[in-house]
Amino acid sequence: MELRDIEIFLTLADELHFGRTAERLHVSQARVSQAIKAQERRIGGALFERTSRAVTLTPLGEQLRDDLRVGYDAIRGGLTRATQSARGITGTVRLGIMGAVGHEIHDVIQLFCDRHPGCDVVQHEIHVSDPFTDVRAGDVDLALVWRPVREPDLVEGPTLLTERRLLAVWAGHELADRPSVTRADFGGRAFVSLGSRAPDYWIESMVPRSTPDGTPVLRGPEVKTFHEVLHTVATRQAVSPLTDHYARYYSHPGIVLLRVEDAPPNEWALVWRTGELSPRARAFVDVAVARGTRTFGQD
Repeated sequence: MELRDIEIFLTLADELHFGRTAERLHVSQARVSQAIKAQERRIGGALFERTSRAVTLTPLGEQLRDDLRVGYDAIRGGLTRATQSARGITGTVRLGIMGAVGHEIHDVIQLFCDRHPGCDVVQHEIHVSDPFTDVRAGDVDLALVWRPVREPDLVEGPTLLTERRLLAVWAGHELADRPSVTRADFGGRAFVSLGSRAPDYWIESMVPRSTPDGTPVLRGPEVKTFHEVLHTVATRQAVSPLTDHYARYYSHPGIVLLRVEDAPPNEWALVWRTGELSPRARAFVDVAVARGTRTFGQD
């Protein structure tokens, strides 16, 4: 049986309509009918039941469909991979980014595009309150988020950037005149809340539920976007954690930044869906691994 005849059979098994099958494969309806009749003669049994109202698979047809599907998909996948190898890696890598942190991996993006001139990278903004939905939905190939990521359907890849942590308070806040704070100073203060779409463990890696001595850290108004974070702090509703790159790219009236002396570095890592990495996205990860981790401010 020719590969084209297998394709016609499997498409008709999906569509159960000769006209739609012909349209989908860009052939005539007579070509579909001839191919099926030839297969039935070769096999020695009917593959489809045909009436004036419907087309259905016979038990023999169902068996053949199930047996052929795996092999056909494997052949198509092999041909696709061979074609990609022959042409080189091409296409767009869709990269999920929170705010301005994407500027800090510009060297990785440039190196990737230099090595793979048939590719480009498009940055897609994801929000701090919903870090994983877009990568799960396939709207982005990779996302750059802070570690840790403990999602069973996602892979935590290489760390690209580390930076120190900051606390954002409003001007006139009782901590605002201090050069720095510690995590003990978080106790009893209301921090912005990120809602339910961000996992608790992920939020708590930045804002713990309590200080080292057990004093509760409170949750204040819920925010969805980075600009809502800044507005909430500037209007004296809550404080918020930030990281070093904020000071390079943003200046917001009424906000004071304090270094958190005893907080571990914030680590930004690539994340992708388990088993869902395209050749071009894999190539981007490979470039990131070769470049290694950079510490903010050590350009």
